[in-house]
Amino acid sequence: MAKAFASSADLAAKEETFVELADGVYALTAEGDPNVGAIEGEDFLVCFEARATPVAARRWLAMLRERTDKPVRYLVLSHYHAVRVLGASAFDAAEIVTHEQTRRLIAERGKADWDSELGRMPRLFEDPDSIPGLTSPTVTFTDRLTIPLGGDRGDLELAYCGRGHTAGDIVAWLPKHRIMFAGDLVEAKALHRRRVPRRLGDVHFGQGGRLRRHGAGRRPGSGGRRGGRGGRGDRAEPALP
Repeated sequence: MAKAFASSADLAAKEETFVELADGVYALTAEGDPNVGAIEGEDFLVCFEARATPVAARRWLAMLRERTDKPVRYLVLSHYHAVRVLGASAFDAAEIVTHEQTRRLIAERGKADWDSELGRMPRLFEDPDSIPGLTSPTVTFTDRLTIPLGGDRGDLELAYCGRGHTAGDIVAWLPKHRIMFAGDLVEAKALHRRRVPRRLGDVHFGQGGRLRRHGAGRRPGSGGRRGGRGGRGDRAEPALP
């Protein structure tokens, strides 16, 4: 029998691990639960992913506040699934950034996805009553968006690599450190197309080549690729090569 991932049959707590990938670049992993990240700009933070509820997000933010008190200017959401985005209100971000297709998906079926994932993955929804409502972006793009980090920190490049895990997945690439946050386009111990599971939700096949050319195919540095799930020591690979 396949091991249940964060489902109604998987209720045991997971160990969270805070990792500093490079100077001012952070990630939080939790034994296969959705990962989150943060990048320091000169006088602000860019956070990547929001967790399932504000309560869960605040625990991550408390860890960040042990290292920096910079405000969150940008909250970048790699794609729309409820477990990734409904904690957004905790960040008090000046801007919430997604792909334009993600904005459309939220409008079309945001509440249905919320209800579905809460029912299937209750452990990830820590205090679901703390969620004020659907998360909507304030900034969207269709191909690429560059965020200057200021000082000598370089740029953060956001890129759309084509349909993959959903219709609107984006990656965040830090050229200076050669670190990529790839959301659920890249996962540790990913299921390959030759071993397709019965339920794949929003997955779009046939886009892996573009992902390798424009996103996950970039040669990572010491910080590597931060996929959507898995720890620092796990092999990260495109979920649908």
